[in-house]
Amino acid sequence: MRAAIWLAVLGGFWLFTALAQPLLPWAFDWPKANVMPAAKWISAFTKWLLNDASFGLFTFQELTRWISAIVEAPYRLVTGLLSAGAAEVPPLSWLAVVILAALIGHRVGGIRLALLSGTCFLFVAVFGQWTSAMITLASILIAVPIGVVGGVALGLAAYRWPWVARAITPLLDLMQTIPVFAYLVPILILFGFGPVAAVIATVIYAMPPMTRITQLSLQRIPDELRDLGNMVGCSRRQMTWRVMVPSAKAGLMVGVNQVIMLSLNMVIIASMIGAGGLGFDVLAALRRLDFGAGLEAGFAIVALAIALDRISQAAAQERPVSATARNAYVLAAFVTIGLAGLAATIMPAVQTYPEAWQLSTGTFWSRVVAWINVNYFDVLEATKNALLLNVLIPFKRFLIGLPWAGVALLMGFVGWRLQGARLAVLVTVLVVLIAATGLWDKAMTTVYLCGISVAIAMLIGLPIGVLAAERDSLWRWVRLAIDTLQTLPSFVYLMPAVMLFRVGDFTAMIAVVAYAIAPAIRYTALGLQAVDPRLIEAGRAMGCTNWQILTRIKLRLALPEIMLGVNQTIMFALSMLVITALVGTRDLGQEVYISLTKADSGRGLVAGLAVAFVAIIADRLINAAAARARAGLGLVEGSNGR
Repeated sequence: MRAAIWLAVLGGFWLFTALAQPLLPWAFDWPKANVMPAAKWISAFTKWLLNDASFGLFTFQELTRWISAIVEAPYRLVTGLLSAGAAEVPPLSWLAVVILAALIGHRVGGIRLALLSGTCFLFVAVFGQWTSAMITLASILIAVPIGVVGGVALGLAAYRWPWVARAITPLLDLMQTIPVFAYLVPILILFGFGPVAAVIATVIYAMPPMTRITQLSLQRIPDELRDLGNMVGCSRRQMTWRVMVPSAKAGLMVGVNQVIMLSLNMVIIASMIGAGGLGFDVLAALRRLDFGAGLEAGFAIVALAIALDRISQAAAQERPVSATARNAYVLAAFVTIGLAGLAATIMPAVQTYPEAWQLSTGTFWSRVVAWINVNYFDVLEATKNALLLNVLIPFKRFLIGLPWAGVALLMGFVGWRLQGARLAVLVTVLVVLIAATGLWDKAMTTVYLCGISVAIAMLIGLPIGVLAAERDSLWRWVRLAIDTLQTLPSFVYLMPAVMLFRVGDFTAMIAVVAYAIAPAIRYTALGLQAVDPRLIEAGRAMGCTNWQILTRIKLRLALPEIMLGVNQTIMFALSMLVITALVGTRDLGQEVYISLTKADSGRGLVAGLAVAFVAIIADRLINAAAARARAGLGLVEGSNGR
C-alpha cells in the first residue's frame, strides 16, 4: 500500500512536469514582476544601520567601532606576544612556545600528550610556517574565548527560559547553514577590513555548537543533583556555577573543542578580510596554483588543529592535580620563558628557527601533480568528459527543468508522510521562498552538484566504513585519514582538482567529494560498531551467512546513524560548494562570491539564505526519516524482547 502511494505521487509529479508548462508557465518560472526584492531591502537596511541608526548617545556605527576596539586590544597583545613583539621586546621564541605546548599537554594528559603537542608545534617550525602559524594562533586565542563565553551565556539563557530557546533555535540554524561568505560583506561594512573583522566572523561561525551543547548538557544533568543543591540551600547563582556548570563540564569541553575546530576551519576565509596567517598563505598558493606551498600551509593548520584538539579533549577528562603540582607547572612555564629569552640573546637560533634547518616538501607535491597531469592527461580527460556528458549534464538539465510549484508540493508531501503537517508546511514554504527570490535555477544547480557529490561520496564512503567497522586495525588508519581530511582547509582540495581537471562543474564535484566523504565513512563505521553483538550472534545461530548478517542485521540496525551520515555529508557538501565558486560553478555559491567582490550585502545574504533553506530542507527531512527508522527498530527490538 505504501509503495502504491509513492508510485502514484511520483507519477502525478511526472505528469504535472510534462503537461503543466504550456498551461501554467508561472509554475516553472516565477514571474519577474513578482520577484521578492529581498536583496534591496537588506542592502537598504544595512545602509540605514551604517548611516542613520542611532541609540541617542551614540550611533550604531560608533557601537561597532567600539566593539572593534575592545576586540583589537587583546588581539594586539597576543599577536605581540607570539609574533610581532612590542616596545623593543621580541616575541616568545619558537623554542619557548614548543616547550610551553608540551607543558600544557603534560598538565592535562601526561607524557604522551606532551610529546604529541610539542611535536606538532615543532613540525610547524621545521617546515617554515612559524610566523604565519603564530598569527593564526593569536586569532584563535582571541576568538575561542569569546565564542565559548558567548555560547555558554546563550546556552544558559536558553536552558533557563524556554522562550529564549524558541527564539534562538532558528537563528542558530541559520548561523550554521548560511555560507560564511554571505555575512562577510555586512561584517566588512560594519567593522572594517582587518583581523578584528575576521575574529568577529570567526566567532559568529563557531559559536552555535557551543550554545547547543551548553543547553543540551544542562538538560542532561540528573534531577538528583538539582534536588541536592536545593536541599543544601544553594541560591540560583550558586546552583548554576557551583552545581550545574561543574556537573556539565564534560559536555561543555566538547563544545570548546568544537569552537576550536570551527575557528581553525575559518582561517582561510577569514584571511580574505584581513586575518593573515596560514589562511592567507593557502589562499595565495591557490591563486598561483602552487599546490605544494598550499599543502604545507594546510598541514601546518592540521598540526595546530591536532595539538589544540587533543589538549581540549584531555582537559575534558582532566586528571586531579594538587595545588603544589599546579604551582609547579606555572613556575616551569615562567622559567621556560625566562631561560628561552635569555638564551635567545646569545643564540639567535633559539629566537627564530634557522632557515638552513627548515625542510620543505612543497616542490615534491607540485611535481607529483604535474607528473600525473603529464602522464595521465588522456585518461583523466576521458573520465571527466564521460561523466560530464552522461551523468552531470543530463541530471543538471533535469533538475533545472523541474517546476518550482511541483517541487514544493512534492517536498510538502514527503514532509507530511515523514512527520506530519508541521514539517510539510516548513519545507513547502522554504521551497516557495527560494523561487520567490528569483534564484530557482541557481538553487537547482546547487542541488544538482550537491546531490551528485553526496551520491558519489556515499558510494565510496559506505564500503570503506563497512570494511573499517569489521577490522579494528584498519579503522585506526581510516580514522587518522578522515581526521586529517576534516582538518585540512577546504581550499586545499581545490588546487589539485583545478590543476588536473581545470575549472568547471566536474572540478567542483571532485573537490566536494574529497571534502565531504569523511562523515560518510565515520557515521557508517560508528553505526555498524554500535550494533548489539547479541543480535549478530543470534543471526549466526540461525545459520545466516556473513553477507546476510551484514545486509539484514547490521546495515538495518545502523540505518539511523547512516542517515545522519548522509545528513552531515550534505552539510559538508553545501559548505564546500560556496568555495567551489572560485573554480567557475554557476550556482548559489557563485552568487554569494560575486556579492563579496561587489560588497553587495543584500545579494550575498539572499543567496546565503537560499543555501540555508536547501540545507534546512535536507536536514529536517533526513532527520525525520532517521527518527522513523529508529522508531521502527525500537518496535522490532521490543517484539524480539517479548
